[in-house]
Amino acid sequence: MPNPVLPNEQWVKIKVTYGGICGSDMNLIYLHDSPSISPLTSFPFTIGHEVVGSVSEIGEKVAGIKVGDRVVVDPILSCAVRGMPNPCEACRHGDYSLCSHITDGDIAPGLLIGACRDTGGSWGPYLVAHQSQVLKLPEEVNDLNGVMIEPFSCALHSVMRNPPGNEDTVLVIGAGTIGICVVAAIRALDIRCRIVVLSKYDVQTKLALHYGADEVVRLSRGYAWINEAAEALKARVLKPIMGLPIVQGGADLVFECVGNSRSINDALRFARSGGKVVLLGLAGILDRIDWTMVWLNELDVKGSFAYSTEEYKGSQMRTLQIAIELMRLGKVDLSPFITHRFPLKKYKDAFATVANKGRGACVKAVFEP
Repeated sequence: MPNPVLPNEQWVKIKVTYGGICGSDMNLIYLHDSPSISPLTSFPFTIGHEVVGSVSEIGEKVAGIKVGDRVVVDPILSCAVRGMPNPCEACRHGDYSLCSHITDGDIAPGLLIGACRDTGGSWGPYLVAHQSQVLKLPEEVNDLNGVMIEPFSCALHSVMRNPPGNEDTVLVIGAGTIGICVVAAIRALDIRCRIVVLSKYDVQTKLALHYGADEVVRLSRGYAWINEAAEALKARVLKPIMGLPIVQGGADLVFECVGNSRSINDALRFARSGGKVVLLGLAGILDRIDWTMVWLNELDVKGSFAYSTEEYKGSQMRTLQIAIELMRLGKVDLSPFITHRFPLKKYKDAFATVANKGRGACVKAVFEP
């Protein structure tokens, strides 16, 4: 693919330092995504929305950004980015991840950089971004933390929109990048709730505990882990006539960070009566989900997508800006997440490593274009 060009004078070109490999990217490659989001893309596009890099070119109307600046990018292609003269209601309220003009304006359809033919993506040497998307990195935030700002912001957004109380018990299902980032976000915001994590691999267990989980339950074959998880949540296990056990009691708040049928069933099973389940795992078309506990326990099931603006210390800020500030203050260091780096020409090795996390002790892999 040729390098992308600036769509107009308000855009900048960025030379990629690291491009993260996201679980949503792997879902796309392995055809696990729902085709319902295909109208929110334009082909051909270059994958990759997690990025840290340096500015290599600026448009004539760009202000406050110069060539050589070390930056990250908020990849959502909302009204401001698209040059819409009348922003949609969501964008006017700061909820730009819910923008209704994703297919309109100055550039081709695309929910975000990495799904739009005009922008490029972080799995290439260069991408372009509107000046409103570009956030400078302070010296205190290194490049390894920089490439983690976007995925951390996904978790931070879900926590800030669904904050646990200090006395709550929180269950995090999935100890991949987003799941552990949920733990890290809760602790970086100084929330003292009890956190229980369901983990699959040794490296995930270690990181979950490192970032502040109180207890980690290892998933295993059979149902023994269900009893262990119920004990950690001070709940009771009941066995129906047929099918998997159910649970009485459970977590006040469940963050589901996997997105498959098993994880969603677990999220609904382990939420207490009147509790809340937040879906971060980008679930698509799934079979065999038992929704009984939703109505039986009057659960609040909430979706969470990407990032937006949040209230932080009395001000409205972009989620990515809050993430940068938490890193600058030393509240969180996510550089240990980066366990593997690959040149683009080794993409097959990268995908195999990410797809077999347990074998390679992989948490987060990035490309070095």
